[in-house]
Amino acid sequence: MSANTIQPEESSVKKHIPLLVVLMLGLFLAILNQTLLNVAIPHLITEFGVTANTAQWLLTGYMLVNGALIPLSAYLIERFGVRRLFLFAMACFTIGALVCGIAPTFSIMLIGRLVQAVGGGVLAPLVMTIIVFIFPPHMRGKGMGIFGLAMMFAPAIGPTLSGWVIQNYDWHILFTGMVPLGAIVLIIAAFKLKDIKPPQNVKVDLISVFTSLAGMALLLYGFSEAGNDGWTDSVVLSTMIGGIVLLIIFVVQQLRLKSPLLDVRVFKYSIFSLSNIISIAITISMYAGMFLLPIYLQNIRGYSAFDSGLLILPGALVMLVMSPISGTLFDKLGPRPLGIVGMLITVVTTFEFTKLTLETPFSHIVIIYMIRAFGMSLLMMPIMTAGLNQLPAKLSSHGTSMANTLRQVSGSIGISLMTTIFTNRTTYHVNEMSSSMTTSDPFFMNNFQVFVQKIAQTLHLSQTEAQKQALTTLAGKVQAQATVQGINDAFYWTVIIAIIGLILSFFLRDVRKDAVVEVEETEKETTDDIRMLPAPKDMNS
Repeated sequence: MSANTIQPEESSVKKHIPLLVVLMLGLFLAILNQTLLNVAIPHLITEFGVTANTAQWLLTGYMLVNGALIPLSAYLIERFGVRRLFLFAMACFTIGALVCGIAPTFSIMLIGRLVQAVGGGVLAPLVMTIIVFIFPPHMRGKGMGIFGLAMMFAPAIGPTLSGWVIQNYDWHILFTGMVPLGAIVLIIAAFKLKDIKPPQNVKVDLISVFTSLAGMALLLYGFSEAGNDGWTDSVVLSTMIGGIVLLIIFVVQQLRLKSPLLDVRVFKYSIFSLSNIISIAITISMYAGMFLLPIYLQNIRGYSAFDSGLLILPGALVMLVMSPISGTLFDKLGPRPLGIVGMLITVVTTFEFTKLTLETPFSHIVIIYMIRAFGMSLLMMPIMTAGLNQLPAKLSSHGTSMANTLRQVSGSIGISLMTTIFTNRTTYHVNEMSSSMTTSDPFFMNNFQVFVQKIAQTLHLSQTEAQKQALTTLAGKVQAQATVQGINDAFYWTVIIAIIGLILSFFLRDVRKDAVVEVEETEKETTDDIRMLPAPKDMNS
């Protein structure tokens, strides 16, 4: 093995601290950049004179390219090695940030975002693969806890940071500020980063590449549009069905190949499969909170985007502190205790969000969100680590690619599912409340007339004008109340998904103990075989 390759026997954590810092900074920047743009979209609409639907492609396009490349990461790692791939990914990210920061038109900015997405798509599975290699199974929880710093803290702090920049500075800083940081990571990685193993000239199967890229892109696009256009929309249905068909072809093709692009046989390992199902439940639950609470705070309670971002910040800080701690706890306790306790906290705190009202104190929401973040910090990385520990070394890159692919898909499903439930239930509650407010109801009409009289006297309006004002005010209150109830209903479904994750957590086991048992049994069998051998004859006889 060459000097430019990380040696397995060198896998002491202290030797790799500088490398880990570089990897985490690069990954943190890439994930942070995904969430920074949400708050800036209204400013970009004004800046470039485009519609909201057009501006949304800065988010949708990034997601599609990013998600489509994740399944290819295992092949790319094997073909080009981690060093070249990381440098290429960070170069794409940095160049894309520069293009976005100086873009004179919307089209050029979209190109910059897509270039960024090329880098972001392979960074998460790439960094995870390196960490799995560096840390032996008995210390891997600590390594994945460090990985979780970027995976959980970056998206949580993104909206707050973005809101602060937009409120006090110019939106260009969201991108130009990334350029020097990306350049620093590139320079350090060029000197410090080595390959896990030498790149191999692996043949690429074009059918696999096409079906993977097109299938993931179509599926993610379908999910992203389902929340707004409905699951029965012709475009949504056609793209989702097309994506599923292509991905089925992809899976069949992988089972035929001796060297698959993404080895789906990782699902033969029971704990890996179980941990990914639990991870899907966690991801949907996490995205539900990040999606629904800002709607409640901004649309219903009138808080600014920055204020709603401040709600998430304490929880993000909890995750920042707890992520490495939960990794250390995993190494000592295994996945089951952390999974059960973490999912139980997630279930209880999510249920608390089903009780939101128009007067729920901001401080109460912050506290519940912090406790919820604590529960999830016990779960995210330990659950993923539990599954990866069961895979043999040759499947590590395929396991990390698959885990990240499922995380990306489940995040899209979570947002689309919650959007659909929230929208449908809000409409239902509006209709239900409106149907009870009829002229045939004497109790309602009496209260309504009293309300009209108060408005007429307070605002010095005529009876007709006061009645119009009363109807507008009443319609607004109905819509606000229905929206809160719609959010509560969406959280009820999130609770059900979290309960499924809790039940499955009881079936987790520490596969590292399996390895110990296997070694002990092998040693015992060897000892028994030696005892069965005939005693050696006396050489003097």
